[in-house]
Amino acid sequence: MEFCTGHKVDDLDFLRKADISPTKVAKALIELFGEMIFIHGFVHGDPHPGNILVSPRGQGRFSLVLLDHGIYKELDPKFRLDYCKLWKALISLDVQKILELGEQFGVGKYAKYFPLIFTGRTIDSKSALGTQISGEEKTRIKQDLNSLGMDDISSFMESLPPDFLVILRTDGLLRSILGNLGAPRHVRLLAYAKCAIYGHEEQSRLESELARLLVQFNDYKH
Repeated sequence: MEFCTGHKVDDLDFLRKADISPTKVAKALIELFGEMIFIHGFVHGDPHPGNILVSPRGQGRFSLVLLDHGIYKELDPKFRLDYCKLWKALISLDVQKILELGEQFGVGKYAKYFPLIFTGRTIDSKSALGTQISGEEKTRIKQDLNSLGMDDISSFMESLPPDFLVILRTDGLLRSILGNLGAPRHVRLLAYAKCAIYGHEEQSRLESELARLLVQFNDYKH
């Protein structure tokens, strides 16, 4: 046990008095969880503001303290890798890859909503990542969503793998905190993109290294 001092992560009055940048706090927080999700596949499952403290270190510096380690989720290795691939596809808006991964996740036709859920743009968007979508896109989204019934929503949620539901809940809580901190939208998108690319490439590197070691081992046997 350890007693940790600090204030709630979204306590803006405290951050101002301590001369700590809310945007830097937001960036540190989302990079921390990006690393958990995309690289380690071991995720704190309840990141509400009461479970995250900012501990000042003087001169605008700080540490983040995570409390309540009772709910963690170890992501399935294949799911983690596929989720890395999904975010790479979302950033580049690779429609074919998004739909292909949607089939792997078991959501079928509902995969077209992944860009909207995670990045705030449609699958056929012409808007730059992290910017506001056009009025035309908003109208199209409204019409599309109005055509969905409760059966569609239930079918989508029920078809998601359990790991995906954990990610959605965690990401929802984090987005709320980032909103309270006034962080620009691109902070989360860039952090997730960086971690997704690293998580995917690290897996590829490990697989290549393993294959090399197996070849070496076979050579030694011969």
